Amino acid sequence: MNGDALRLAAGNAAELWSRIARAREYGAEAGDGWLEVRGDERYGTRILTVRAVDSVVVPAGRVVVEDAFGALDLGSQGLAERRLPIMIRDPHKSAGEPKVPVRRVSAPRDLRTVERLVVEEFALERFQPYQRGVVFPDGLLEDVEFYLAELDGEPVGAAVAVPQAGVVGVYWVTTAARFRSRGVGRSLMHALLGRFDDRPMTLTASTLGRPLYESLGFEHVTLSRWWSRA
Repeated sequence: MNGDALRLAAGNAAELWSRIARAREYGAEAGDGWLEVRGDERYGTRILTVRAVDSVVVPAGRVVVEDAFGALDLGSQGLAERRLPIMIRDPHKSAGEPKVPVRRVSAPRDLRTVERLVVEEFALERFQPYQRGVVFPDGLLEDVEFYLAELDGEPVGAAVAVPQAGVVGVYWVTTAARFRSRGVGRSLMHALLGRFDDRPMTLTASTLGRPLYESLGFEHVTLSRWWSRA
């Protein structure tokens, strides 16, 4: 199961960045076991592996290499490593109802709210200060799903989902700082699990987020290796 789960997770991450590349008008190239997305000067290059590979060509400048399979060692090229757990949840497990209202957004105005939450609360330093429509252009609404949690009309959390026929990937599950520990993240996940109860769900967890996902039935697959150069 782990091998299949890993391929699902890596393939979905590559699909996310393929869609982002189209929406942001970045260059993208698929190779033998990898995808390379070439952004602007501020963003740099992102390389993702979709199977275990022995090597990739790492360009100069700002770069992130996301190796789900953990086969690459890029320390000798001056890149720093961090490891993040890839997790998966089988479908048809019971999930609770969101205690905080969550809705899928479809209008560009609401997408801007999700975008600001992700940039500021998820600390996407490359995209700060926040600029409208840079991280999530309106075109992403066509094939990426965005979710917004609200309390008394105030936006308090957000999440992103990338559905495919055999899997759905979850990204940037975010809670506004002053609303943390109030069930916002759990409500976002309950909403997503209720919508996508017919297929496996994958995500890459932060250290702080992992206990929440484990409590929702996600299982650890492996530690991915993320290599970066500022």
